[in-house]
Amino acid sequence: MSKSMLRKPESAVANIFFALGDKTRLAVLAKLGAGECSATGLSEGASVTRQAIVKHLQVLEGAGLVGHKKRGREVLYALEEQRLREATEFLEMVSTSWNQALDRLRHMVEDPYPTPRPKRKRRVSR
Repeated sequence: MSKSMLRKPESAVANIFFALGDKTRLAVLAKLGAGECSATGLSEGASVTRQAIVKHLQVLEGAGLVGHKKRGREVLYALEEQRLREATEFLEMVSTSWNQALDRLRHMVEDPYPTPRPKRKRRVSR
């Protein structure tokens, strides 16, 4: 995990996962994966209104997952890939911790009474 992720308050990480925890917002992110798009374009084929898409975009933008820029009268949204990488790094850190814990548990279960190591004789220095 990057040092920047470790320094971020837990609430910043929680905001990322809160934003990712909605199927409409996940669909919006998937569409933005193909490139920048307007709210109107993102609402095409969606099961919610354009206004609902805009509200979802605000949540995603608040979490830093999406950014926007104006091109003339149109507002275009795009993924903020660094925040997605941070979420991935966090999940990898959690996965690594769990894998290590499961490995320790497996070793304890498979060999609950490990053979003690022979004691080494101490060398006396003179």
